[in-house]
Amino acid sequence: MVKEFSYRGIPQEELERMSLEKLFQIFNSRQRRSLTRGITDGKRKLIEEIKAAKAGKLKNPIKTHCRDLIILPYMVGVPVNVFSGKEFVPVHIKTEMIGHYLGEYVITNKRVSHGAPGVGASRSSLYVPLK
Repeated sequence: MVKEFSYRGIPQEELERMSLEKLFQIFNSRQRRSLTRGITDGKRKLIEEIKAAKAGKLKNPIKTHCRDLIILPYMVGVPVNVFSGKEFVPVHIKTEMIGHYLGEYVITNKRVSHGAPGVGASRSSLYVPLK
């Protein structure tokens, strides 16, 4: 038996049919504030591309630098390439991501692994034998 996803007790199908005003009431205050302050031109263009991809009209993958877009229910199922600061990382939007930001799923920094110091890195390394 597969567990059915629900966002705050509301199933996925009902979320997609819900108006934006009702969605705003369900979201947390941070998401509500971000959405009620308006959508910029870059976000609006990305939303239109996502709708076109969902309808099957778009062939190329969606690439974006917009990491602060809140994932809404109608975006589910669309792959988006989000810029991490170095490269575009593919993110496939799932139902569990509703209400989160796109940037949360793309790490911008990587773990630092320091190697051994080289010759000349410090004064004491001058006396370390090479072999």
